[in-house]
Amino acid sequence: MNRKRPEDLRSHRWLGVNDLRSFGHRSRLRQFGYDAADWAGRPVIGIINTWSEINACHAHLRARAEDVKRGVLQAGGFPIELPAMSLAEPFVKPSTMLYRNFLAMEAEELLRSHPIDGSVLLGGCDKTTPGLVMGAISMGIPAIYVPAGPMLRGNWRGEYLGSGSDVWKYWTEKRAGRITEAQWNEMESGIARSFGTCMVMGTAATMMAIAEALGLTLPGASSIPAADSSHPRMCAAAGRRTVEMVWEALTLDRILTPAAFDNAIKVHMAMGGSTNAIIHVIAMARRAGIALDMQRFDQISREIPVLANVRPSGKYLMEDFFYAGGLRALMLELKDRLDLASMTVTGKTLAENIAGAEVYLRDVIHSLDDPIYAEGATAVLTGNLAPRGCVMKPAAADQRFLKHRGPALAFEDYNHMAREIDRDDLAATPDHVIVLKNAGPKGGPGMPEWGMLPIPKKLVQAGVRDMVRISDGRMSGTSYGACILHVAPESFVGGPLAFVETGDAIEVDVAARRIHLDVAEEELNRRRAAWKQPAPRYLRGYGAMFSAHIGQADEGCDFDFLAGKGQIPEPEIH
Repeated sequence: MNRKRPEDLRSHRWLGVNDLRSFGHRSRLRQFGYDAADWAGRPVIGIINTWSEINACHAHLRARAEDVKRGVLQAGGFPIELPAMSLAEPFVKPSTMLYRNFLAMEAEELLRSHPIDGSVLLGGCDKTTPGLVMGAISMGIPAIYVPAGPMLRGNWRGEYLGSGSDVWKYWTEKRAGRITEAQWNEMESGIARSFGTCMVMGTAATMMAIAEALGLTLPGASSIPAADSSHPRMCAAAGRRTVEMVWEALTLDRILTPAAFDNAIKVHMAMGGSTNAIIHVIAMARRAGIALDMQRFDQISREIPVLANVRPSGKYLMEDFFYAGGLRALMLELKDRLDLASMTVTGKTLAENIAGAEVYLRDVIHSLDDPIYAEGATAVLTGNLAPRGCVMKPAAADQRFLKHRGPALAFEDYNHMAREIDRDDLAATPDHVIVLKNAGPKGGPGMPEWGMLPIPKKLVQAGVRDMVRISDGRMSGTSYGACILHVAPESFVGGPLAFVETGDAIEVDVAARRIHLDVAEEELNRRRAAWKQPAPRYLRGYGAMFSAHIGQADEGCDFDFLAGKGQIPEPEIH
């Protein structure tokens, strides 16, 4: 493809025309202290930055934006930083998932409404990766993703701690009375030792790896610890490369092909990645006009084993994964299963990007001949309880629950569960199947990470550490256990989960990919007829818009008016 000329740049319509409106644009840039030499004939690179003072995962992105700007300037571009919603996973309530689409809209409209020729997307904390990528896909200009990177390993009394995974583990031990309040407080100061995302294979690490596997980052970018000096160097290199992408007209539609998404799903399985990735990857694919569904994940799961020995499915942490060779090394192990001809933001193929990679620590990154877990990270189950599917992470569950039948212990919502779960007289056994309703996209609202339901306190104290748990919500990618999630359709809209009652028998068979509510159809019809639609959670504002337009989990939870590749006209400049 021929290289663009300066007059072909999108920003030329704002800055390069000799008329009254362009005079105003240029004069306002001069108001900042810029001069014509800063912008004339140069691509304008929009740096979408999700930094904030309440998002520790992104605490370094304020400085990293300056590194990106340095790279843009080195390559002859004009960098403009555009702040966007930060989506701090630990703090945003009821769930950052409620606002993923908000960020996607914000990123798309920031890029569309300003004189931007190409973009650098700074994110990493769980929903920021899909949100930024979804917006960039819909906008359609050259874009490169810069992952925030994982934080350093946690440390407590000589043990390495992983944020999230070890929180759940030791909280359970505290509930069981096996660690003291003083020990718990010590962990609070040692489990998160630097800026950066969770350093286990949670949603953040999973989605950053998926972005790289899709071809949206520089090679190896997703594995670099946030505090490593390689990280700012990568940021500057991304700035330089984005300028070249503009001149080359290398847009995301040339990168995000069905083969690229298959590559990403295969990497997700080999990493033992978060169940949340299924929702996000489906949403990103559909933005790119690719009709991806949950069953494709299940098909690939049967083909690709877990190779990364990283918590919660394994032993190590993301810092170890980086030292072991990072994602390039893992993809090298998968080279015979990947489409190596896929184009990437480097302008080179995936094969060229992973050439020369090597596994340095074999216990961290295993080979296909010696996997951590024989099948992939996730399984998609269907049946009368989840007609459109639900998701489980078998590698992170007690294996005896992969085929299980037990009586339901049903809760109508999170508050109902929270009131009852610690009661000493709760009628619960280790064989019970805990069911949480109204935790889905509309019911939560926003599909909160409630899916790793607490085990009843009296069972925890008796030594029980896993049970089958079913909900229409999500769970943190750092979580583990026999948790069945994303039940679709959700209970709030009248999905079968709404009709489960305590005592009903539920059967789970992961090998057969089956989930079944053993209740006669006549009885289910009676319950269905008696069921009443809950009142909307929001009556105004963004929440009301969310509730009116959000899709179900199997559809990627995108808004109905944002999905697909519908063209939006370029803004008129008058």
